[in-house]
Amino acid sequence: MRLRELVFGAACAAAIRAAARLGVADALGEEPAGTEELARTVRTEARPLGRLLRALASYGIFAEQPDGRFAHTAMSRMLREDAPDSLRNIALWCTEPWTWEAWPRLDDAVRTGKDVFGDLYGKRFFEYLHDDAPESAAVFDKAMSRSSTQSARDVVDALDLTGVATVADIGGGQGRVLAGLLERHPDLRGTLLDLPKVVAGADPRLREGGALADRATLLPGDCRKQVPVQADLYVIKNILEWDDDSTRRTLRNVVASARPGARVVVIENLVDDSVSMRFTTAMDLLLLLNVGGQKHTRESMVTRMTEAGLVVGEVRPVGPYLHSFDSVVRGA
Repeated sequence: MRLRELVFGAACAAAIRAAARLGVADALGEEPAGTEELARTVRTEARPLGRLLRALASYGIFAEQPDGRFAHTAMSRMLREDAPDSLRNIALWCTEPWTWEAWPRLDDAVRTGKDVFGDLYGKRFFEYLHDDAPESAAVFDKAMSRSSTQSARDVVDALDLTGVATVADIGGGQGRVLAGLLERHPDLRGTLLDLPKVVAGADPRLREGGALADRATLLPGDCRKQVPVQADLYVIKNILEWDDDSTRRTLRNVVASARPGARVVVIENLVDDSVSMRFTTAMDLLLLLNVGGQKHTRESMVTRMTEAGLVVGEVRPVGPYLHSFDSVVRGA
């Protein structure tokens, strides 16, 4: 029976997506509500909405009461847009229309070791998103922003900045980690390096007129081509999951620019040392499908860093699903 349930996993993912798109979790308040009432709020038919909620309740997402009404659970609350730990946009991102086209081609990706996205859509993944799927691109941006905000707090808490006067956030997106570090350490100065469009939408605290702007430099660029910044500490978080060549070039570019003895902290999900193995290994397979990338094992990450000229020291958990690899540039 368990295998039968698993092969219908797409039904669960689709049900979560439907609830997120309809805003069911946002419509349900603190008290249980009936399907007729909820249906009026989210503008659906009551009977199929009840079927959707019953399916989700079997997974612990919402709870069906003895009188047929439905109440929130810890998981359903995370589908609310306003929840502090909201996963609504992550749920939408992981079930975007292109994913339903890509997953059936997983055997091809496993057979060849290459992504299938170009064959499906005639374009590389991010080119397709921004050219042909702006709604999906917007979901991606929201999902990554929310995820980054949530994990940035853990990273800021975990990083020891003793002796660090300057920090560079490499491929840091909107700069949530950098902003958190600058707020925590008033004497710290920092640089955010990412693609021009990304840097243009950096955290308002880092942009001109922002509370941290006088200590922040926004540097447009591609870390796979060049890292034109020197710092005491380089932070590389959740970007070394592209193809191996891009990962190696990024690490080597950091080492090429850094002074001997500079610290480099790599923060990644791992597929061999995580309490969230099902999620992380699923993301690993999705990366294979869409960009030909991969999540790392502890050994593969240490190997890539060592090859680039880094001396890896402590590896430790950061929050519920990330690991931090502390290293220094060889030659000190």
